[in-house]
Amino acid sequence: MIDLKKHTSQILVHILGWMVFIFVSLYIFSRYYWAENPFLQYLSILGVIVYTNHFILLPYFVKRKWYAFYGLLFIAISFFATQLYCNAFAQCGCSIMKCLSDYLWQTLVPLIFFSFIWMLFRFLDEKNQKEILEKQHVEMELKFLKSQINPHVLFNNLNTIYSYSIEKPDQTPELILMLSDNLKHVLYESNSEYVDLEKELQFLDNYIKFQKIRTEGIKQIKYHTTIENINSKIAPLLLITIIENAFKHSVVNSNIDVSITQKDKQLICVCTNAFKSKLSNQNQAKIGLNNLKKRLLLLYPNKHQLSITSTQQFVVTLKLDLS
Repeated sequence: MIDLKKHTSQILVHILGWMVFIFVSLYIFSRYYWAENPFLQYLSILGVIVYTNHFILLPYFVKRKWYAFYGLLFIAISFFATQLYCNAFAQCGCSIMKCLSDYLWQTLVPLIFFSFIWMLFRFLDEKNQKEILEKQHVEMELKFLKSQINPHVLFNNLNTIYSYSIEKPDQTPELILMLSDNLKHVLYESNSEYVDLEKELQFLDNYIKFQKIRTEGIKQIKYHTTIENINSKIAPLLLITIIENAFKHSVVNSNIDVSITQKDKQLICVCTNAFKSKLSNQNQAKIGLNNLKKRLLLLYPNKHQLSITSTQQFVVTLKLDLS
């Protein structure tokens, strides 16, 4: 479909270019081309020259980057084509310089114009190919980054269900249903570039419920959401990295505060937790956040602010401009 549009555009540009050239040649410079000079006969020769250049010479020399050779050949073709017109068609009997002065432009104009059109479409093709390759690269990188996220979330939930199946088996079915919802979100809905904010928040709600059960009596969790428009779109599995980090690297007998607000197409997520001071644990925490930074750069360029402070507490603030 794209190639058809491209070829159609090229044909239309060529038709328009020839129409303008013929009009200018026959009406603006009519004293040269109607009565005295058989311009329309030469036009067929000119067409052969232009399209030999278009289909053979330009692709051959540009591909090999022989620009100097092409330039010399371009000049030679223009020179001999003009002499051919003067001596074989117009039979003006003028000198070489006079011939070039009066008639060189009629060979140069179409050659230069249609050479420019060829290079323009070639540039657009290369740009389109580059964009396709970049998009494929971004998609592959996003899939790789998501594959790093998914196992962490699922394994944590499975561990919680396993513990409850031993200690509180009567509550296990509800946890399995919650896990089923999260599996559906991770395996299917997260493949979309963006999902409804409502679905993403439901995924986070389930995750935090799992964590409240898993850390009961060990950590105090405060989770608050204020959402103006639940139908807003957000990239999936972004916020889970921040929240999971808080649970994974916070200390025992501490508070974890998670606040998510959305207003005027902007979402703000603030996550606060006490953190372990050991360097190895800090480096582990940074892996997930570096993953998050990469995804934000790919999905929200110039539309996000990520702030991380680690003085007395570890505080991560993310601001997103939603669609």
